[in-house]
Amino acid sequence: MAKWVCLIFITKFVLLLNFVILTLGNDLSSDFRAFYFIQQWLPSYCNQKGTKCCYPPTGKPPASFSIYGLWPYKDDGSSPQNCAGASFDVAPLKPIESMLETEWPSFTCPQIGRKFWLHEWNKHGTCSKSALDEMSYFHATLNLHNKINILDVLAKANIKPNNKFYPLETIINVIALATRFKPFIFCNHDAQGNAQIWQIVHCVDKNGIDLINCNTPLKGPQSCASSIKFPSY
Repeated sequence: MAKWVCLIFITKFVLLLNFVILTLGNDLSSDFRAFYFIQQWLPSYCNQKGTKCCYPPTGKPPASFSIYGLWPYKDDGSSPQNCAGASFDVAPLKPIESMLETEWPSFTCPQIGRKFWLHEWNKHGTCSKSALDEMSYFHATLNLHNKINILDVLAKANIKPNNKFYPLETIINVIALATRFKPFIFCNHDAQGNAQIWQIVHCVDKNGIDLINCNTPLKGPQSCASSIKFPSY
């Protein structure tokens, strides 16, 4: 009799354990669906009213849509932030620091250089630690940036940073034709109140490797007009 009681208890415990593991796995997968890969046109940040820009110690980087961040997102489109995890360690990034300075700069005073990378890892990267550790996170982001040169893609369609206005839909279609995936475009406004291209967002698989279709709407106002300004660099 005691053996049967023990066997029943063990069976129930195993079933309960399986349920907990399954539930936990579902919760974890719902917390992290994929990534938003965000690139920005830094002149659109700097020409806003009241904005002060600081160049990195290495000077003004070459013109490009530079990296803004790689943000994990949930099923509802929101991005988890400031997750528990390893704190930022700049030492492993030494071999790629020159690439980060060129491709992932920040003009935000005083959050330039390492301060910006620290901010992005602590706020967003730690929430992807189940898939990417710190080094993998930065490598993956650099690799995504090198997949396509958006500035060149737009230039081939005669869309250039010359302070002129271009149809928003044309910009979206030109980028989508090159990447095979439709981007989100975020705009801000210059000191005169003109809507201008600022951030370009693509969705990326959970491994941080391949672009994917965005089946979850990105939260936040896009603030774009039908025709938007492309500020000079």
